[in-house]
Amino acid sequence: MASATEDLWADPRGEFLAAKAAEPVYHLFGLGGLGVADLPAPDRPVGSSIGYHLRTGPHALDAYDWEQYLDFADRHLRSPRP
Repeated sequence: MASATEDLWADPRGEFLAAKAAEPVYHLFGLGGLGVADLPAPDRPVGSSIGYHLRTGPHALDAYDWEQYLDFADRHLRSPRP
């Protein structure tokens, strides 16, 4: 999940709380959640099996967002190297 600091209509705190609420289900399957108790500072991505970042700026999808999404995908979808 992702939000921006000036994207208040998207409710960044609510998105974070929704991800926190999903953590117990991930833990049932032995997976990690966000790994933090509170909304992270802007531009500090968090999470393992659930990912969240709050980017500085307005509503948009920019290079920073894509970098976070691709890093998350690499961690979960890329085959381990032999």
